Amino acid sequence: MNKPANEALNEPALSTAQDEVVGHIPDDPLTGHAYDGIQEFDNPLPGWWKWLFIGSIAFAFPYWAYYHGGAEGRTVEARYDKALAANIRLQFEEIGELKQDRETVVKFLYEPSWLRVGQTVFKTNCVSCHGADGGGLVGPNLTDEEYKNVKDIGDILTVLQNGAGGGAMPAWKNRLSTNEIVLAASYVASLRGTEPASAKQPEGRKIDPWPAAPPTEQADADETGTGSDDSGDGST
Repeated sequence: MNKPANEALNEPALSTAQDEVVGHIPDDPLTGHAYDGIQEFDNPLPGWWKWLFIGSIAFAFPYWAYYHGGAEGRTVEARYDKALAANIRLQFEEIGELKQDRETVVKFLYEPSWLRVGQTVFKTNCVSCHGADGGGLVGPNLTDEEYKNVKDIGDILTVLQNGAGGGAMPAWKNRLSTNEIVLAASYVASLRGTEPASAKQPEGRKIDPWPAAPPTEQADADETGTGSDDSGDGST
C-alpha cells in the first residue's frame, strides 16, 4: 500500500530525531557497576529532594515523641474528644444549670453524648490519681465493684463536691462548675465494670449495682397517650 506523500516526507525527519536520542550516550559519570555488559550511569537525585527526605526523617522523631509519647491529651482521639466536649459545653445553655442530686447523675449516666463532657473533666483533673482509664494510681480503682467512700451513686457527687480521705481526695465544688461536677460524677459511675489496662487492687466494700436508666420523656408521653386511647376505647 502506498503511503500519503506528507507521511513519506515526515518519516526521514522522525527517524533521524529518534536515532539521535537512541544512539546518544550521555556525558554523565558512570557508577562503575556493570550488569550483563550494561553500565549504570550515576544520576543522583536532586539536592532539594534529598534534603526534603532527610528533613522528613528528622521531623518524624519529635513528631512521634510529642503525639505518641504517652502524654495525656495529645493523641488524635484525645484532641477530638476535647474539641467535641468544648463544643458540647456550648450547649449548656440548652440544659441550663443542672441539679446536683442523685437523679441527675443517674439520668446523664445513660446519655453518652453528655458523658463525653464528663470524660473531659475527668481526664483534665483526675487522671493523676485514678489513671486515664480509671484503673487507679494513688487513688482507688473506679472500674471494679468495691468502693471506699461510696454506698450509692449519689455519693459520687458528694465525694466530688466535698472531697474524701482527709484531703487525699480534694473538694472540687469551688474549682469546677455545677454542670462539670454532675457530668464528671456520671462519667465516674460509667467506669464501673470497664476493663482498664492496669487495675489497682479492689478497696472498700462491694455495693449494689447502679440504678437502671430512667424512663425518657418520650416514653412517658407515649405511655400517657396510650392510656388516653385505652380510656377512650373503653368509653365507646
